[in-house]
Amino acid sequence: MRQASRMQRKIEQRKTELKTETVEASVGNDQVKVVANGGMEVVSVTISPELLKAESTEMAQDLVVAGVNAALKKAQEMVDAELEKVTKGIKMPGVL
Repeated sequence: MRQASRMQRKIEQRKTELKTETVEASVGNDQVKVVANGGMEVVSVTISPELLKAESTEMAQDLVVAGVNAALKKAQEMVDAELEKVTKGIKMPGVL
């Protein structure tokens, strides 16, 4: 029981630390770049000026959505991989 409690604390500590780590995803030949953190928050969105000049608003909006989704997916994968290191592969319902 004590070991489970200790692991829970390590997981919570690592989750807090991961909020400062970021991943980047780019879509549309790097026309849209999105940075997200381990807290599943979008940190920044960069849109190429050429995209805004050349493409329709709808295309730019679609690329932003795709970029955000890709960045959040990468962030979740990063968090999952890091927490698996902490738990050594043990699944803890309600924690991960």
